[in-house]
Amino acid sequence: MRQSQKVKVRLMGSDFELIAVDEHAERGQKHLQAAIAEIRRIEALLTEFSETSQTAHINREAGIRPVAVDAELFELIERCLLLSQISQGAFDVSAGALKPLYDFKRGRAGFPTAALLNTVRQRVGYQHIELLSGNRVFLRKKGMRIGFGAIGKGYAADRAKALLEARGVKNGVVNASGDLTAWGTQADGSAWRIGIADPAKPEQVILWLPIQNLSVATSGNYEQFFEHNGVRYAHTLDPRSGLPTRYLKSVTVISAKAELSDALATVVTVTGAEVGLHLINQMPHTHCVLIDDQNEVFTSKHLTVQANE
Repeated sequence: MRQSQKVKVRLMGSDFELIAVDEHAERGQKHLQAAIAEIRRIEALLTEFSETSQTAHINREAGIRPVAVDAELFELIERCLLLSQISQGAFDVSAGALKPLYDFKRGRAGFPTAALLNTVRQRVGYQHIELLSGNRVFLRKKGMRIGFGAIGKGYAADRAKALLEARGVKNGVVNASGDLTAWGTQADGSAWRIGIADPAKPEQVILWLPIQNLSVATSGNYEQFFEHNGVRYAHTLDPRSGLPTRYLKSVTVISAKAELSDALATVVTVTGAEVGLHLINQMPHTHCVLIDDQNEVFTSKHLTVQANE
């Protein structure tokens, strides 16, 4: 009899939940522990906050010299730069330099001075990231830094899924705090369903997405934000201006890969509803659900959702 084995663990600064549907509980748990080890490996590769990580090494050598990295990291950065080009800079792994300018976790309102913002913005820009032969990465400007906060959890979810499938797990979920991938079916044979939270009441679901062999990522302004002059500003920053985003309360993107969904959720949050929907509608097998600051729900073409009863 098929049964779901679950495990919850704190990884990459987020709460992960992994599910494997297997006939044998002990075997399912072993598969899940192997997936956790894979996520920890990726965290060690991508983290900015460990002196031994390759990402931190790239940042330390910014403006000084190129750094040779594993092909895996080099190829991830290569895909990030492609996303930057497609989104005209709305997605940018060098935008992390902007984060210290704001204090979203404590909800304190306030913007940096124009002079400080301009200074920091000089150290942001995907066009200053150079990929060289021999898997070498060079940040051309001193003080630049790259980070994978807008794509890393999605990438980790994809890699954990690939490992579980290689081990014979035909049905499962890897959920990285809302950046998730699901394949196969639930233990009872029904499709997986992903709930979209009500931004006003995050504990409540307003829409359900039935998914199979798809990945979902959600970006919202209801967890980390500050309010200034009656306007809510979300923790997602526009890499082009250095300013916080507004207008969209929630963005959910559905695609074949969690990495892509993760990145595109950021892109749509930055670009806004009109431009974001236009972009998503041009991409094959990619969909999104948006909730704006007036609580109006927008969906891309060909997307089926189920209202919560």
